[in-house]
Amino acid sequence: MIPKEILKKVRRIEIQTNKRMTEVFSGGYKSIFKGRGMEFSEVREYLPGDDIRNIDWNVTARTGAAFIKKFEEERELTIIFLLDMSGSTKFGSETRLKSELAAEFVALLSFSAIRNNDNVGIIFFTDKIEKYIPAARSRSHILRIIRETLFFSPEGTGTDIHEGLHYLNTVIKKRAIIFLISDFITKYNHEHVMKLTNKRHDLISVLITDPAELEFKGRGFYRLFDPETGKNKIIFSGFKKSRELFKKKRLEELQMIEDNFKAIGTDYIKLSTEIDIVKPIMQFFEKRKRRQH
Repeated sequence: MIPKEILKKVRRIEIQTNKRMTEVFSGGYKSIFKGRGMEFSEVREYLPGDDIRNIDWNVTARTGAAFIKKFEEERELTIIFLLDMSGSTKFGSETRLKSELAAEFVALLSFSAIRNNDNVGIIFFTDKIEKYIPAARSRSHILRIIRETLFFSPEGTGTDIHEGLHYLNTVIKKRAIIFLISDFITKYNHEHVMKLTNKRHDLISVLITDPAELEFKGRGFYRLFDPETGKNKIIFSGFKKSRELFKKKRLEELQMIEDNFKAIGTDYIKLSTEIDIVKPIMQFFEKRKRRQH
């Protein structure tokens, strides 16, 4: 039996999502994600002007007349979320945690997907694979994904993106749209497997951030706890120089993450706990539209 408070929270996020889904769906989802490609439909007799590269030589040899293969766009998509559930995502200084921001993103894109008759699945990972929910298409399936995204309790605390992507490439055989959602705070190298995944699938990185990761709200001593390693560190924020160094270091880390995305060739969306998620998603759609045209 699912506790009432969990059901209420899932229902609340569904209502909030429905209010904004039309904007996202009509604003780019349908036109940006057009399908896996061209699927064989049937053969028909060759007509002058047809592309000779599409001639079906087996049927032509068997019948004695030229036949070509007819293709149609394969409309149905598979959306897979690869979601970081590590300890650092359970942080948030504003109205929500980074993990709650990720859940909002998953909900919004999932409901847009089933509205378009697409299949949705999710893989939860930390420094290990935590759970895999294969792709399906129904409202109850999406509500299950949202519930697990909000309340699943992982065993691991670290972040191993390489492990997550390696597992995904093993279980997802057909080309899919992959949303890799993480704060990308990790000690493991993952650039090579990201390149490989981006060749096999349409990989989109979703970077989740929080403003407190850039600067302190007040002045004084701060005990910083790393939920992934369990280590503590004391920082004094009373000096302007120490605050500037802290911010500079984090900005450099974020820039390096974004530079890696560009070097790998993966598209990315940058989300913050202090900003509504619709705007950066729409900006992402617009950027893709311009590139396609």
